[in-house]
Amino acid sequence: MVRIIHQLAEAQQELDRIRSRHQDDQSIHREATVREIVQTVRRHGDSALLQYTIEYDCPHLTLDRLRVDGAELDVAYQQVEPGLLQAMQVAAEQITAFHNLHLPKSWVHFTSQGSTLGRQYRPVSCAGLYIPRGRMGYPSTVLMNAIPARVAGVPRLVLATPPNADGSIPPAVLVAAQMVGIQEIYRMGGAQAIAAFAYGTATVPQVNLIVGPGNAYVNLAKQLVADTVGIDGFAGAPELLIVADDSASRTLREQATPTLIAADLLAQAERDVLAAAILITTDRELAEKVQIEIVDRLASHSHALLIEKAIAHCGLIIVVEKIEQAIELSNRFAPAQLLLWVNDPWEISGRFDRAGTIFLGGQTPPSSYLVGPVATLPTGGAARFSSGLGVETFMKYSNLVEYSPAALSRLESAIEELARAEGLILPSSTLIDRS
Repeated sequence: MVRIIHQLAEAQQELDRIRSRHQDDQSIHREATVREIVQTVRRHGDSALLQYTIEYDCPHLTLDRLRVDGAELDVAYQQVEPGLLQAMQVAAEQITAFHNLHLPKSWVHFTSQGSTLGRQYRPVSCAGLYIPRGRMGYPSTVLMNAIPARVAGVPRLVLATPPNADGSIPPAVLVAAQMVGIQEIYRMGGAQAIAAFAYGTATVPQVNLIVGPGNAYVNLAKQLVADTVGIDGFAGAPELLIVADDSASRTLREQATPTLIAADLLAQAERDVLAAAILITTDRELAEKVQIEIVDRLASHSHALLIEKAIAHCGLIIVVEKIEQAIELSNRFAPAQLLLWVNDPWEISGRFDRAGTIFLGGQTPPSSYLVGPVATLPTGGAARFSSGLGVETFMKYSNLVEYSPAALSRLESAIEELARAEGLILPSSTLIDRS
């Protein structure tokens, strides 16, 4: 059963525990395992990659099947229901529209002193997308990770996903990849896939950037290769924190409110045994109703065992006296997803400054499928200092600087003084005799 906490100090302690849930006694063992995998793939390339894939995912895989061929891509379209295909197309349109709104633009500024300053944005030349296997596959994750790359203008996208034991990949994942123009798809997962992307093999291309969510092994591998290739961050198990005030019990949907909040928390918990599903509310009665609703719905839920484990470890209901305490606790936890089920969410949304995505109002389901912002969000408190994956992730910039002779003449004395103060050789341009 999900616990209800009324004491602020206890709530803070529990939120800190859940936030650091990925740091367990097995972390040292995992790091040693991942380090060995990464270094072995780096040294031995395809042979190591294939061996690890056979060991962990597909016992009968051969090297010639590591890359998905065109025939399998064609067949995938025939295996996806028309309704799902249409939903994926709608999602693709929505996600594209969202990312087009904040595509960085290069700029140049001419100062009155005769110098020119600017910034030139360019996409990375090749990006690798990692898509977890999951129970049914994640076509939405393909769309939400690949589309911002396409909007950014990345010319080459390659995708890795762990195969099933028979070597198959969910057809919806293959279709989603083709919808965004990805033809290079590899049957590989885990730390070995990250290593192959980072260092390249005879079969798998070396990429400039690796993005996509994964388990602890994937995130550790990203960390180990970050000195060689760009990474998007360390997106771990999903997180949802709901903040509800007493207005949630005074809406026209009063009777449905506990049901809807419980449904959102359960939907989060069923995604991973380490998924965090948390409610913070100023309404004691609402807290109790949500707790009862969760128990009732679990009795007949198809994934009850997984959800019960997630809720037992990472589920929580916190009752606070004032909304200010809810804001403080939320910012302390820094959730990947935050739902504000309050009277005027826009009025207080600016005070929640540590969240990956903020959903405003009880009528807004905490789902990224169709609204544009991706599901690859900072977890484990990383929203304190980082943001979710977006079009900017796939772009880099170069600063542009030009001095006219007159501008440099006005600035060179300051340049010389700073260079001397730091014991450095003077820049060449200051040595020119302009007399």
